[in-house]
Amino acid sequence: MYDFVIVGAGSAGCVLANRLSSDPKIKVCLVEAGPKDSSLMVHVPLGLIGMMHSKKMNWRYYTEQEPNLQGRKLFWPRGKTLGGSSASNAMCYIRGHAQDYNEWDALGNHGWSYEDVLPYFKKSQHQERGADAYHGAGGPLNVADLRSKNPLSEAFIEAANQAGHAINQDFNGKEQNGVGYYQVTQINGKRCSAAVGYLRPAEQRKNLTIITDALTTKVVFDGQKAVGIEYLKGGEMQTVRAAHEVILSGGAINSPQLLMLSGIGDKTELNQHKINVVHHLPGVGKNLQDHLDVLAVTRERTFHSVGFSPVALLRSVKGLFDFFLFRKGNFTSNIAEAGGFAKSSPELMAPDVQFHFSPCFLDNHGLDLWTTTRHGYSLHACNLRPKSRGVLKLRNSDPTVPPVIEANYLENADDVKALVKAVKMSREILKQPAFDHYRGKEVFPGKEVQTDEQLEAFIRRKAESIYHPVGTCKMGNDEMAVVNSRLNVIGVAGLRVVDASIMPTLIGGNTNAPTIMIAEKAADMILTDLASQRIHSNTLETDYA
Repeated sequence: MYDFVIVGAGSAGCVLANRLSSDPKIKVCLVEAGPKDSSLMVHVPLGLIGMMHSKKMNWRYYTEQEPNLQGRKLFWPRGKTLGGSSASNAMCYIRGHAQDYNEWDALGNHGWSYEDVLPYFKKSQHQERGADAYHGAGGPLNVADLRSKNPLSEAFIEAANQAGHAINQDFNGKEQNGVGYYQVTQINGKRCSAAVGYLRPAEQRKNLTIITDALTTKVVFDGQKAVGIEYLKGGEMQTVRAAHEVILSGGAINSPQLLMLSGIGDKTELNQHKINVVHHLPGVGKNLQDHLDVLAVTRERTFHSVGFSPVALLRSVKGLFDFFLFRKGNFTSNIAEAGGFAKSSPELMAPDVQFHFSPCFLDNHGLDLWTTTRHGYSLHACNLRPKSRGVLKLRNSDPTVPPVIEANYLENADDVKALVKAVKMSREILKQPAFDHYRGKEVFPGKEVQTDEQLEAFIRRKAESIYHPVGTCKMGNDEMAVVNSRLNVIGVAGLRVVDASIMPTLIGGNTNAPTIMIAEKAADMILTDLASQRIHSNTLETDYA
């Protein structure tokens, strides 16, 4: 019997495992579907390319055919190992805009304003530049400047500045707008995933049990109270019990899927799959949001590519020596070295476009980067605040079968207009003098694509996810809310959701740092509630005596 059972050892689960087990009197069990994070692909930053291919450490989900994207099924990679997606992402440390969290608070989620969450961002962080009003030092998550910067990334920053974008040294400080190098979650040139930062220091604690390669199949209830989970490991079904709470930290896909498999969701859908209804909660799986992204790609003119290409990577003997001996060089790159934020219209209160610049020829998620003979550079642009909403549903009652993901991209016409503007901004940057030495032929969108109508057709043909799904167990107090502001699942006891699925609206940026913040704040709330329960229990015992 454990006090807490945490499902999912991703970014949120690792934080919770560390913080809850810091009290030796609290017994914690952490259950992860994937393997241990022992692969070099996890810890060598450039290994993120290989992580996209891994079937062992990546869920490799696909959406259904997207009606507004020419019926394409979009690839959704999600981490499946200790550290979750923080073990396979591009390591960009971005929090979003202050306005995002103030909106959460305005929606009725009191305690989630920017002023409320900033202390938890700081608590989680060890900023190598040092602490200040916006940054913390001494936290588990190491945030560093890049050790290797490609010349093409420097050209991007210069070109963006020539196009009128301000230089910004800190996207997480007073001002988000502008361009520059991303800071990364790395330490000593290696990836600092949530597992590295939070789980490694805690995994030897006697009161923390970590179970890997174990697929959780359902939450076990005693009436309306969650009392444990069932999981499948090595072909055998096993049960683990929780005295206080079961906490779901599986992410925006796995957490709502597990809730529905356990009988919490829309009763009509659950009945269709012959799942016993524990509690009718129609918002489970709804409110799905993601950042849709469009690439502008240019060939390099120079014969000897300075970007990441097979020719450049053939020089990897030096790169390997640089990495393993000095922790520097190409292998410390996160690929998306530079980028920034911009407003598509000056009257906006916050940036609505984010750029990620990659010094390589990218297409199809970089899945063919190792085999392509093309040299080039690529500029991602995404719409930060999409209005379209999707849904996640069960395919059937088998927990080993991936759910139905209907992202419903571009359902709202405003999202199309926003991406057309974003592509135009990318093109404006890429045509600046800073790229004259490198610029070859424009591959995407291509010189034949000029009008707004042609750009829209190009977007529908080529746009892809940039891997930020959220919102499927949204926090709120309306009829579609799944958790309250303390992240308790509404209508049942002993069950919380702590991960990106609780976000009521998508934040303006990468979602990993905000997920870690959510877990830091949740850990404080959980420990506060536990202390209150113990005081109440002791009072009752004293009164009874």
